[in-house]
Amino acid sequence: MTMNLAKKRILVAGDVMLDRYWFGEVNRISPEAPVPIVRVERREERLGGAANVARNAVALGVETGLLGVIGEDEAGRSVEALLKSSAIQSYLNHDEQISTIIKLRVIGRQQQLIRVDFEERPSDKVLQDKLSRYTSLVAQYDIIVLSDYAKGSLVNVATMIQVAKDLGKKVLVDPKGSDYSLYVGATMLTPNKAELREVIGAWKSEAELIQKAQALRQQLGIEALLLTRSEEGMTLFMEQEVLHVPAMAREVFDVSGAGDTVIAAVAAMLAEGKSIPEAVLIANRAGGIVVGKLGTATVTREELFQL
Repeated sequence: MTMNLAKKRILVAGDVMLDRYWFGEVNRISPEAPVPIVRVERREERLGGAANVARNAVALGVETGLLGVIGEDEAGRSVEALLKSSAIQSYLNHDEQISTIIKLRVIGRQQQLIRVDFEERPSDKVLQDKLSRYTSLVAQYDIIVLSDYAKGSLVNVATMIQVAKDLGKKVLVDPKGSDYSLYVGATMLTPNKAELREVIGAWKSEAELIQKAQALRQQLGIEALLLTRSEEGMTLFMEQEVLHVPAMAREVFDVSGAGDTVIAAVAAMLAEGKSIPEAVLIANRAGGIVVGKLGTATVTREELFQL
């Protein structure tokens, strides 16, 4: 029987944000403080956090749902409108007690001058409702991506992993914090260098890194640990192999959202039937493309496979 891989679906759950960009000209320094004055000429809004992961997965042609929490506010309505225009299936819970998470970036002369964050943790009741909704949705999806930005939406992450695992789903986690015991049993974790160092400590050589990373992977009972290393590329740790993939970026313009692109690309390729090493090689290419773009951007299938 031939499996229709194109019908496989991804569910992204995690911290949903709205990325706002204010673009302007910088022609003088403020007389009030030694800072540039930006005269805002253009404003732009994009999906951020877990919503950016979903946006990247959809850009790669995979049917994707998003589960998270937003406020009952203007920013929340913007998130929902962006989800609709991106053809992402929305399962957002509304929390009247909080504001939607916003990351506001002010850009002058193509450089980010400042980022201002607005964030509050969701209420316990809304988180419980979200967990119930997640439990009812998991069976309908093939790959689960848990995007943890430590903003409070994934306090039940251990339960979420177990629910998905019991149903035989692949679970990819973008982790945060120093307690990785929360992620026991996931299929793959995708920390960056700073995040992994917080858990296993510093390493003085590749041999020491391999030893520490493999010990962590075995301790957590996960199939794969993917370390994203910026200009050094990526290293994939699995039971039978350690695969190092050099960076492919032609020009690094903006690294914001690059981790979202990588985990989305891995999920999309796994949904299409690729092996984990094959998915990582393609995701590395996606990461190399997206850092050449400004802000939280996406990579299309055409860009990814034209090289």
